[in-house]
Amino acid sequence: MPEASGAPDRARPPESDAERRRRRARFLRELAEARELRDRVQPRRAKTARLRHAMRMRTFRW
Repeated sequence: MPEASGAPDRARPPESDAERRRRRARFLRELAEARELRDRVQPRRAKTARLRHAMRMRTFRW
C-alpha cells in the first residue's frame, strides 16, 4: 500500500515498460469482464447505453 505522505513512487523502484503494459492489460481485461457482467445483470441499461453510444458516434465530427 502506498504511503499517505509524499509521492507514492518514492518507495518503489521505477517499473519497466513491460510491467506497466502487463498491469494495464490486466486492468483492461478486468474492466471488460466487469462490463460484461453488468450487461448480463442489467440488460435494459446495457441496451440504452449501446444506443446512446451509437448516437454519440453518429453525431461525432471527425
